[in-house]
Amino acid sequence: MDREPGLSVRLKLTLSYAAVIMLAGGALLAVVWVFLLRYVPTNFGPTHMSGPDRFDLLSAFAPKAALMIAFLLVFGLIGGWILAGSMLAPLTRITNAARLAATGSLSHRIQLEGREDEFRELADAFDTMLAQLEAHDAEQQRFAANASHELRTPLAITQTLLEVARNDRNRDSGELVDRLLYVNNRAIDLTEALLMLSRANQRTFSREPVDLSLIAEEAAETLLPLAEKRGLTIETSGEITPTTGSHTLLLQLTTNLVNNAIVHNLQADGTVWVTTSLRSRTVVLTVENTGEKLTPQLVSTLTEPFQRGTQRTRTDHAGVGLGLAIVKSITQAHEGTLTLTPRAAGGLRVKVQLPR
Repeated sequence: MDREPGLSVRLKLTLSYAAVIMLAGGALLAVVWVFLLRYVPTNFGPTHMSGPDRFDLLSAFAPKAALMIAFLLVFGLIGGWILAGSMLAPLTRITNAARLAATGSLSHRIQLEGREDEFRELADAFDTMLAQLEAHDAEQQRFAANASHELRTPLAITQTLLEVARNDRNRDSGELVDRLLYVNNRAIDLTEALLMLSRANQRTFSREPVDLSLIAEEAAETLLPLAEKRGLTIETSGEITPTTGSHTLLLQLTTNLVNNAIVHNLQADGTVWVTTSLRSRTVVLTVENTGEKLTPQLVSTLTEPFQRGTQRTRTDHAGVGLGLAIVKSITQAHEGTLTLTPRAAGGLRVKVQLPR
Protein backbone atom coordinates (compact mmCIF):
# COMPACT_ATOMS: atom_id res chain seq x y z
CA MET A 1 0.00 0.00 0.00
CA ASP A 2 1.37 3.42 -1.02
CA ARG A 3 1.97 5.89 1.82
CA GLU A 4 3.24 9.44 1.92
CA PRO A 5 6.70 9.84 3.51
CA GLY A 6 6.69 10.89 7.15
CA LEU A 7 8.93 11.32 10.17
CA SER A 8 10.66 8.24 11.47
CA VAL A 9 9.63 6.76 14.80
CA ARG A 10 13.13 7.43 16.14
CA LEU A 11 12.86 11.13 15.30
CA LYS A 12 9.39 11.33 16.81
CA LEU A 13 10.61 9.72 20.03
CA THR A 14 13.63 12.04 20.08
CA LEU A 15 11.44 15.14 19.76
CA SER A 16 9.10 13.74 22.40
CA TYR A 17 11.98 13.14 24.86
CA ALA A 18 13.37 16.62 24.20
CA ALA A 19 9.95 18.22 24.63
CA VAL A 20 9.41 16.44 27.96
CA ILE A 21 12.84 17.53 29.22
CA MET A 22 12.21 21.12 28.09
CA LEU A 23 8.83 21.21 29.82
CA ALA A 24 10.26 19.73 33.00
CA GLY A 25 13.23 22.11 32.94
CA GLY A 26 11.01 25.12 32.26
CA ALA A 27 8.67 24.12 35.07
CA LEU A 28 11.61 23.73 37.44
CA LEU A 29 13.03 27.15 36.53
CA ALA A 30 9.60 28.71 37.00
CA VAL A 31 9.37 27.20 40.48
CA VAL A 32 12.84 28.51 41.31
CA TRP A 33 11.92 31.98 40.06
CA VAL A 34 8.73 32.08 42.13
CA PHE A 35 10.64 30.78 45.14
CA LEU A 36 13.27 33.53 44.82
CA LEU A 37 10.66 36.28 44.52
CA ARG A 38 9.17 35.29 47.85
CA TYR A 39 12.39 36.17 49.64
CA VAL A 40 13.31 39.36 47.75
CA PRO A 41 12.55 42.41 49.94
CA THR A 42 10.41 45.07 48.42
CA ASN A 43 12.90 47.89 49.50
CA PHE A 44 16.25 48.36 51.25
CA GLY A 45 15.69 51.58 53.13
CA PRO A 46 13.49 54.58 53.26
CA THR A 47 13.39 54.78 49.48
CA HIS A 48 11.05 52.54 47.55
CA MET A 49 13.39 50.11 45.84
CA SER A 50 11.17 47.12 44.96
CA GLY A 51 11.28 47.69 41.19
CA PRO A 52 15.07 47.90 40.74
CA ASP A 53 15.73 45.04 43.17
CA ARG A 54 13.56 42.64 41.16
CA PHE A 55 14.99 43.98 37.94
CA ASP A 56 18.48 43.25 39.16
CA LEU A 57 17.39 39.74 40.13
CA LEU A 58 15.84 39.15 36.72
CA SER A 59 18.98 40.46 35.01
CA ALA A 60 21.08 37.98 36.95
CA PHE A 61 18.67 35.02 36.63
CA ALA A 62 17.48 35.29 33.01
CA PRO A 63 20.81 34.63 31.21
CA LYS A 64 21.54 31.59 33.34
CA ALA A 65 17.99 30.31 32.84
CA ALA A 66 18.24 30.77 29.06
CA LEU A 67 21.59 28.97 29.07
CA MET A 68 20.08 26.11 31.06
CA ILE A 69 17.12 25.87 28.65
CA ALA A 70 19.50 25.70 25.69
CA PHE A 71 21.54 23.01 27.43
CA LEU A 72 18.41 21.00 28.18
CA LEU A 73 17.35 21.28 24.54
CA VAL A 74 20.68 20.00 23.22
CA PHE A 75 20.85 17.30 25.91
CA GLY A 76 17.27 16.21 25.18
CA LEU A 77 17.86 15.94 21.44
CA ILE A 78 21.16 14.07 21.66
CA GLY A 79 20.16 11.88 24.58
CA GLY A 80 16.72 11.23 23.10
CA TRP A 81 18.23 10.22 19.76
CA ILE A 82 20.61 7.75 21.42
CA LEU A 83 17.94 6.41 23.77
CA ALA A 84 15.37 6.02 20.98
CA GLY A 85 17.90 4.18 18.83
CA SER A 86 18.67 1.81 21.68
CA MET A 87 14.99 1.19 22.37
CA LEU A 88 14.14 0.61 18.70
CA ALA A 89 17.11 -1.66 17.91
CA PRO A 90 15.06 -4.84 18.52
CA LEU A 91 12.33 -3.52 16.23
CA THR A 92 14.91 -3.01 13.50
CA ARG A 93 15.98 -6.65 13.78
CA ILE A 94 12.36 -7.77 13.61
CA THR A 95 11.79 -5.61 10.52
CA ASN A 96 14.87 -7.04 8.79
CA ALA A 97 13.68 -10.57 9.57
CA ALA A 98 10.25 -9.75 8.14
CA ARG A 99 11.84 -8.47 4.93
CA LEU A 100 13.90 -11.64 4.62
CA ALA A 101 10.75 -13.72 5.12
CA ALA A 102 9.00 -11.68 2.42
CA THR A 103 11.71 -12.73 -0.05
CA GLY A 104 11.09 -16.41 0.75
CA SER A 105 13.85 -16.95 3.34
CA LEU A 106 12.00 -18.68 6.19
CA SER A 107 15.05 -20.22 7.89
CA HIS A 108 16.15 -16.94 9.49
CA ARG A 109 15.43 -16.45 13.20
CA ILE A 110 15.65 -13.26 15.28
CA GLN A 111 16.62 -14.93 18.57
CA LEU A 112 16.50 -11.65 20.48
CA GLU A 113 18.64 -11.67 23.61
CA GLY A 114 17.79 -10.18 26.98
CA ARG A 115 15.07 -10.50 29.55
CA GLU A 116 11.38 -10.77 28.81
CA ASP A 117 9.66 -7.59 27.64
CA GLU A 118 7.29 -6.50 24.88
CA PHE A 119 9.96 -6.54 22.14
CA ARG A 120 11.28 -9.95 23.20
CA GLU A 121 7.73 -11.31 23.30
CA LEU A 122 7.13 -9.97 19.78
CA ALA A 123 10.42 -11.43 18.52
CA ASP A 124 9.67 -14.84 20.04
CA ALA A 125 6.19 -14.83 18.50
CA PHE A 126 7.71 -13.90 15.13
CA ASP A 127 10.27 -16.72 15.41
CA THR A 128 7.49 -19.17 16.21
CA MET A 129 5.52 -17.97 13.19
CA LEU A 130 8.58 -18.36 10.93
CA ALA A 131 9.15 -21.90 12.21
CA GLN A 132 5.52 -22.82 11.52
CA LEU A 133 5.64 -21.24 8.06
CA GLU A 134 8.86 -23.08 7.24
CA ALA A 135 7.39 -26.40 8.37
CA HIS A 136 4.16 -25.72 6.44
CA ASP A 137 6.11 -24.76 3.32
CA ALA A 138 8.18 -27.94 3.51
CA GLU A 139 5.01 -29.97 4.02
CA GLN A 140 3.37 -28.35 1.00
CA GLN A 141 6.42 -29.07 -1.14
CA ARG A 142 6.40 -32.72 -0.10
CA PHE A 143 2.66 -32.89 -0.72
CA ALA A 144 3.00 -31.35 -4.20
CA ALA A 145 5.78 -33.77 -5.10
CA ASN A 146 3.86 -36.78 -3.79
CA ALA A 147 0.61 -35.68 -5.42
CA SER A 148 2.35 -35.24 -8.75
CA HIS A 149 3.84 -38.72 -8.45
CA GLU A 150 0.52 -40.28 -7.46
CA LEU A 151 -1.36 -38.56 -10.27
CA ARG A 152 1.31 -39.45 -12.81
CA THR A 153 1.14 -43.17 -11.98
CA PRO A 154 -2.39 -43.91 -13.33
CA LEU A 155 -1.71 -41.75 -16.38
CA ALA A 156 1.49 -43.67 -17.11
CA ILE A 157 -0.31 -47.00 -16.66
CA THR A 158 -3.09 -45.86 -18.98
CA GLN A 159 -0.58 -44.78 -21.62
CA THR A 160 1.20 -48.12 -21.38
CA LEU A 161 -2.03 -50.10 -21.77
CA LEU A 162 -3.05 -48.04 -24.78
CA GLU A 163 0.33 -48.50 -26.43
CA VAL A 164 0.16 -52.26 -25.88
CA ALA A 165 -3.35 -52.33 -27.37
CA ARG A 166 -2.20 -50.35 -30.40
CA ASN A 167 0.74 -52.66 -31.04
CA ASP A 168 -1.29 -55.84 -30.46
CA ARG A 169 -4.51 -55.56 -32.46
CA ASN A 170 -5.51 -59.12 -31.67
CA ARG A 171 -5.43 -58.62 -27.89
CA ASP A 172 -8.70 -59.13 -25.99
CA SER A 173 -10.27 -55.67 -25.71
CA GLY A 174 -12.48 -56.68 -22.79
CA GLU A 175 -9.50 -57.24 -20.50
CA LEU A 176 -8.02 -53.92 -21.62
CA VAL A 177 -11.25 -52.06 -20.88
CA ASP A 178 -11.48 -53.61 -17.44
CA ARG A 179 -7.93 -52.60 -16.56
CA LEU A 180 -8.43 -49.10 -17.93
CA LEU A 181 -11.65 -48.78 -15.93
CA TYR A 182 -9.84 -49.84 -12.76
CA VAL A 183 -7.00 -47.36 -13.33
CA ASN A 184 -9.45 -44.60 -14.17
CA ASN A 185 -11.44 -45.25 -10.99
CA ARG A 186 -8.23 -45.07 -8.97
CA ALA A 187 -7.45 -41.70 -10.56
CA ILE A 188 -10.96 -40.44 -9.79
CA ASP A 189 -10.68 -41.60 -6.16
CA LEU A 190 -7.35 -39.82 -5.81
CA THR A 191 -8.70 -36.60 -7.35
CA GLU A 192 -11.75 -36.60 -5.08
CA ALA A 193 -9.52 -37.23 -2.06
CA LEU A 194 -7.30 -34.30 -3.04
CA LEU A 195 -10.37 -32.06 -3.41
CA MET A 196 -11.66 -33.19 -0.01
CA LEU A 197 -8.25 -32.48 1.56
CA SER A 198 -8.14 -29.04 -0.04
CA ARG A 199 -11.64 -28.21 1.19
CA ALA A 200 -10.77 -29.24 4.73
CA ASN A 201 -7.56 -27.21 4.69
CA GLN A 202 -9.34 -24.08 3.44
CA ARG A 203 -12.00 -24.41 6.16
CA THR A 204 -14.62 -22.97 3.82
CA PHE A 205 -17.67 -24.84 5.08
CA SER A 206 -20.82 -24.02 6.99
CA ARG A 207 -21.21 -25.19 10.58
CA GLU A 208 -24.26 -26.70 12.18
CA PRO A 209 -25.08 -28.66 15.35
CA VAL A 210 -24.33 -32.36 14.86
CA ASP A 211 -24.29 -35.49 17.00
CA LEU A 212 -21.04 -37.37 16.57
CA SER A 213 -22.58 -40.61 17.86
CA LEU A 214 -25.18 -40.61 15.06
CA ILE A 215 -22.46 -39.96 12.50
CA ALA A 216 -20.47 -42.89 13.89
CA GLU A 217 -23.49 -45.17 13.59
CA GLU A 218 -24.12 -44.01 10.02
CA ALA A 219 -20.52 -44.69 8.98
CA ALA A 220 -20.48 -48.10 10.68
CA GLU A 221 -23.76 -49.11 9.04
CA THR A 222 -22.53 -48.01 5.62
CA LEU A 223 -19.32 -50.03 5.89
CA LEU A 224 -20.89 -53.08 7.55
CA PRO A 225 -21.12 -55.06 4.26
CA LEU A 226 -17.40 -54.52 3.65
CA ALA A 227 -16.61 -55.73 7.17
CA GLU A 228 -18.82 -58.82 6.79
CA LYS A 229 -17.19 -59.61 3.46
CA ARG A 230 -13.82 -59.69 5.23
CA GLY A 231 -15.13 -61.68 8.18
CA LEU A 232 -14.84 -58.77 10.61
CA THR A 233 -17.12 -57.49 13.36
CA ILE A 234 -17.98 -53.81 13.99
CA GLU A 235 -19.01 -52.90 17.52
CA THR A 236 -20.45 -49.41 18.14
CA SER A 237 -21.19 -47.91 21.54
CA GLY A 238 -21.21 -44.61 23.35
CA GLU A 239 -23.35 -41.67 24.35
CA ILE A 240 -24.78 -38.60 22.69
CA THR A 241 -21.90 -36.33 21.69
CA PRO A 242 -23.09 -32.91 20.49
CA THR A 243 -20.66 -30.68 18.63
CA THR A 244 -20.69 -28.05 15.88
CA GLY A 245 -19.29 -28.50 12.39
CA SER A 246 -19.86 -29.80 8.89
CA HIS A 247 -21.93 -32.98 8.85
CA THR A 248 -20.44 -33.95 5.47
CA LEU A 249 -16.83 -33.52 6.57
CA LEU A 250 -17.32 -35.22 9.93
CA LEU A 251 -19.03 -38.13 8.19
CA GLN A 252 -16.08 -38.33 5.81
CA LEU A 253 -13.72 -38.29 8.80
CA THR A 254 -15.56 -41.12 10.53
CA THR A 255 -15.95 -43.13 7.34
CA ASN A 256 -12.23 -42.87 6.63
CA LEU A 257 -11.38 -44.08 10.13
CA VAL A 258 -13.78 -47.03 10.05
CA ASN A 259 -12.75 -47.97 6.51
CA ASN A 260 -9.09 -47.77 7.52
CA ALA A 261 -9.79 -49.98 10.54
CA ILE A 262 -11.51 -52.57 8.32
CA VAL A 263 -8.93 -52.63 5.53
CA HIS A 264 -5.90 -52.82 7.82
CA ASN A 265 -7.13 -55.61 10.05
CA LEU A 266 -6.66 -59.34 10.54
CA GLN A 267 -7.31 -61.69 7.65
CA ALA A 268 -10.36 -63.03 9.51
CA ASP A 269 -12.13 -62.86 12.88
CA GLY A 270 -10.98 -59.28 13.44
CA THR A 271 -12.89 -56.56 15.27
CA VAL A 272 -13.45 -52.83 14.87
CA TRP A 273 -14.60 -50.81 17.88
CA VAL A 274 -16.29 -47.44 17.31
CA THR A 275 -17.11 -45.53 20.50
CA THR A 276 -18.15 -42.00 21.39
CA SER A 277 -17.85 -40.33 24.78
CA LEU A 278 -18.73 -37.00 26.34
CA ARG A 279 -16.38 -34.94 28.49
CA SER A 280 -16.67 -31.59 30.24
CA ARG A 281 -15.47 -29.53 27.27
CA THR A 282 -14.95 -32.03 24.45
CA VAL A 283 -16.58 -34.91 22.63
CA VAL A 284 -14.44 -37.92 21.74
CA LEU A 285 -14.66 -40.38 18.84
CA THR A 286 -12.46 -43.46 19.21
CA VAL A 287 -11.91 -46.07 16.50
CA GLU A 288 -9.84 -49.16 17.33
CA ASN A 289 -9.10 -52.31 15.40
CA THR A 290 -7.26 -55.57 15.71
CA GLY A 291 -4.35 -56.23 13.42
CA GLU A 292 -0.59 -56.49 13.23
CA LYS A 293 1.55 -54.88 15.88
CA LEU A 294 2.68 -51.40 14.88
CA THR A 295 5.69 -49.43 16.01
CA PRO A 296 5.32 -45.86 17.34
CA GLN A 297 7.68 -44.70 14.57
CA LEU A 298 5.38 -46.07 11.86
CA VAL A 299 2.25 -44.71 13.52
CA SER A 300 3.76 -41.20 13.68
CA THR A 301 3.97 -41.10 9.85
CA LEU A 302 0.48 -42.36 9.02
CA THR A 303 -1.17 -38.92 8.91
CA GLU A 304 1.29 -37.67 6.29
CA PRO A 305 -0.20 -37.56 2.76
CA PHE A 306 0.57 -40.68 0.71
CA GLN A 307 2.36 -42.35 3.65
CA ARG A 308 0.48 -45.61 3.69
CA GLY A 309 2.94 -47.66 5.73
CA THR A 310 4.07 -50.74 3.85
CA GLN A 311 3.44 -53.02 6.79
CA ARG A 312 -0.26 -52.09 6.79
CA THR A 313 -0.99 -52.03 3.06
CA ARG A 314 -3.30 -54.73 1.77
CA THR A 315 -2.91 -55.70 -1.87
CA ASP A 316 -6.66 -55.83 -2.42
CA HIS A 317 -7.37 -52.33 -1.15
CA ALA A 318 -4.27 -50.17 -0.94
CA GLY A 319 -6.19 -46.89 -0.95
CA VAL A 320 -4.86 -43.59 -2.25
CA GLY A 321 -2.80 -42.77 0.82
CA LEU A 322 -4.88 -39.78 1.91
CA GLY A 323 -7.37 -41.31 4.35
CA LEU A 324 -5.70 -40.32 7.61
CA ALA A 325 -4.33 -37.10 6.09
CA ILE A 326 -7.93 -36.06 5.37
CA VAL A 327 -8.92 -37.08 8.91
CA LYS A 328 -6.14 -34.88 10.29
CA SER A 329 -7.15 -31.88 8.17
CA ILE A 330 -10.85 -32.19 9.03
CA THR A 331 -10.01 -32.49 12.73
CA GLN A 332 -7.84 -29.38 12.63
CA ALA A 333 -10.50 -27.50 10.65
CA HIS A 334 -12.92 -28.22 13.53
CA GLU A 335 -10.42 -27.02 16.17
CA GLY A 336 -9.92 -30.58 17.38
CA THR A 337 -7.01 -32.90 18.13
CA LEU A 338 -6.09 -36.23 16.56
CA THR A 339 -4.17 -38.92 18.46
CA LEU A 340 -2.88 -42.20 16.98
CA THR A 341 -1.64 -44.91 19.33
CA PRO A 342 -0.56 -48.48 18.56
CA ARG A 343 -2.47 -51.11 20.55
CA ALA A 344 -0.39 -53.46 22.67
CA ALA A 345 -2.26 -56.48 21.29
CA GLY A 346 -1.92 -55.27 17.72
CA GLY A 347 -3.82 -52.79 15.61
CA LEU A 348 -4.35 -49.07 15.97
CA ARG A 349 -6.31 -46.76 18.27
CA VAL A 350 -7.37 -43.41 16.79
CA LYS A 351 -8.92 -40.76 19.01
CA VAL A 352 -10.56 -37.57 17.71
CA GLN A 353 -11.43 -34.84 20.24
CA LEU A 354 -13.68 -31.97 19.17
CA PRO A 355 -15.06 -29.01 21.11
CA ARG A 356 -18.30 -29.86 22.87
